[in-house]
Amino acid sequence: MRIIFFGTPIFSANTLKLLIDSGYEIKAVVSAPDSIKGRGKQLKACEVKSFAMDNKITVLQPLNLKNIDFIKKLKSFNADLFVVVAFRMLPELVWRIPEKGTINLHTSYLPNYRGAAPINRVLINGELKTGVTTFFINEKIDSGEIIMQEYIALNKNTTAAQLHNILIKKGGLLLIETINAINNNKVNTTEQSHKTKKKNAPKITKDLLKIDWSKTANEIHNLVRGLSPVLDNDSLLKDVAICPSAWFLLEDNIGDHKRIKLQLTRLTPSTNNIRLSIDTDNNSYLKINIKNQALDVLRLQPEGKKSMTIKQYLKGNKINSQFNVL
Repeated sequence: MRIIFFGTPIFSANTLKLLIDSGYEIKAVVSAPDSIKGRGKQLKACEVKSFAMDNKITVLQPLNLKNIDFIKKLKSFNADLFVVVAFRMLPELVWRIPEKGTINLHTSYLPNYRGAAPINRVLINGELKTGVTTFFINEKIDSGEIIMQEYIALNKNTTAAQLHNILIKKGGLLLIETINAINNNKVNTTEQSHKTKKKNAPKITKDLLKIDWSKTANEIHNLVRGLSPVLDNDSLLKDVAICPSAWFLLEDNIGDHKRIKLQLTRLTPSTNNIRLSIDTDNNSYLKINIKNQALDVLRLQPEGKKSMTIKQYLKGNKINSQFNVL
């Protein structure tokens, strides 16, 4: 079966690799135009384009998905199926081209968490399960007929980076199963429910990243992990779009403010009744008290510095009772 793949970020690139490794014929890849990235402000290709070029696959990067020349080029590949993984909304004159339709891999258990940021939003909202879904694209975002789905359990400390990697594996396998079913004409679809109110997954905004200390410790912990790049003690996911990190201001004893990205926390009982008081031994731990719970800070990133554990941070930064979180 001839496939054209649509995608942009590292999640898409990993899924594309799985399809190629599984022996599918990828006729072309459609990705976002090159963008300016990094401190050097250089024009760089997205992960999907880079991977496709390394594998000598034709890459299309249209500015306008309705462009006549682009549509003609798509049709010239005579693809049986279009596969979309983390790409912008396709116009009808694109998704109607292939004979077997256009399918999307979505990182939630639809119809909940339609939108741009399902990985982040399920964690920020404290969900204990999510999922992956394949569906046929139609004229509405993430609303087409469902082909296959699988639930994924979460715990109260799962980070966005960890969920991202879990979904790559689970989603890739579900996508392969879906394509095989389509190829063998053994697809049974289910319409999505539109009658009851569903939880959505709007894109992450800059305003969301700033920690609101008036919220509960649990809400702040969920925000931190829902934006966290931490995979384990020694590695981070290098995808700022998925894991931008929550942040706050630390005011020192002379009134200077330092911006701190909070990347990993745990909930523990509070050590006193003074809201937002900082409890630390200036060696191995730092806790921020919030009502009857405290945030045990495990990993952070000071402005202009690399990510570090709390022990690494406290080696060079001593905190006293006059410090405040803002």
